[in-house]
Amino acid sequence: MDAVLEVVVNGERAKTRARTLAELLIELGYGEAKVATARNGDFIPFRKRDTVELSGGDTIEIVSPRQGG
Repeated sequence: MDAVLEVVVNGERAKTRARTLAELLIELGYGEAKVATARNGDFIPFRKRDTVELSGGDTIEIVSPRQGG
């Protein structure tokens, strides 16, 4: 059984079994949605999300693009 990690997603504490940023996005229901992501303040491009491993205490930001001005 995988260990549960506690991370902070968009300012809210969350528990996850995800091991990578890509897995976390799927777990949170984002799937293949076009979003920008950062871990601990560092931008993570789409192509690298499946290689970015999560650690307990990580701060994750997920931002959806907005239209307008």
